[in-house]
Amino acid sequence: MPGAVADLSVRCGPLALRNPFLLASGIWGESGDSLAGAWNAGAGGVVTKSIGSVPRPGYPNPTIEAYERWGMLNAMGLPNPGIDEYPKEIEIARRAGATVIGSVFGGDAEEFARLGARMASTGVAALELNLSCPHAEGFGTEVGSDPRNVEAIVRAVVRAAPLPVIAKITPNTADPAGLALAAERGGAAAVSAINTLRALAIDVRLRRPVLAHGLGGLSGAAIKPVGLASVWQIYEKVSIPIIGIGGIMSADDAIEYLMAGARAVEVGTAVAFEGIGVFGRLVRDLDRRLDELGFARVEDAIGVAHAAGRATG
Repeated sequence: MPGAVADLSVRCGPLALRNPFLLASGIWGESGDSLAGAWNAGAGGVVTKSIGSVPRPGYPNPTIEAYERWGMLNAMGLPNPGIDEYPKEIEIARRAGATVIGSVFGGDAEEFARLGARMASTGVAALELNLSCPHAEGFGTEVGSDPRNVEAIVRAVVRAAPLPVIAKITPNTADPAGLALAAERGGAAAVSAINTLRALAIDVRLRRPVLAHGLGGLSGAAIKPVGLASVWQIYEKVSIPIIGIGGIMSADDAIEYLMAGARAVEVGTAVAFEGIGVFGRLVRDLDRRLDELGFARVEDAIGVAHAAGRATG
């Protein structure tokens, strides 16, 4: 792996990672070869695209609007081949040596539990529950905005699957930290925060939304302050590990998340813009920046901004 050094390894609960940079769900995870490619490029782990009970074609085009400097708007509609077809892709990634986290989505606790058990049987290292997609009717944010639903879904999956369960938290709510607390009560080994922000773009010439679905999810540099705030608030309330997501384009972005309380980060939009070579760059730059900032290892940076904030507050 290019640029990897021992002091970049980190533990996220029971999950051991060779470095804190994970391929985010929904980016580059369509096939086993693409997952393996991200791993071979230097990712510390890879999260699959979100997989459901049955195949979904997703929404019609256009599904993506890219903004050169600050992010990307998308409404894909959770396209996937279904849980019966996808395990062969996971096997390809696992044969490459990748640490694979399986992402699943469902409409209720029973469906999540069934999918979690099936995904666990593929040999993935952990499960990520998509409780936060902002634009798929009947899934994601629609079931993940109520703490009672979050707790019930996590508890059902924990009972059904003998693997660490990571609950992916939505920012499209008044209290992301409350959702993280509910996930912790349900037995989650970790939470990941955040998913995309609900957003819209309109083509003024056509007088209609740019995306065929209308509403989409905003990712990239523009949402980093929102992701950081969510991680900060969650860290103050829960004891389980946090995986930070949202606008990680550089090593310093990752360090901000670490200092806010994350133990690892997921990288998505940067991969879409730069390709999987971004992982090698991020690993090398993180190694250098930690040394410049006086940290001997990743673990030493986690949560340090909270102590400084209390001291100056």
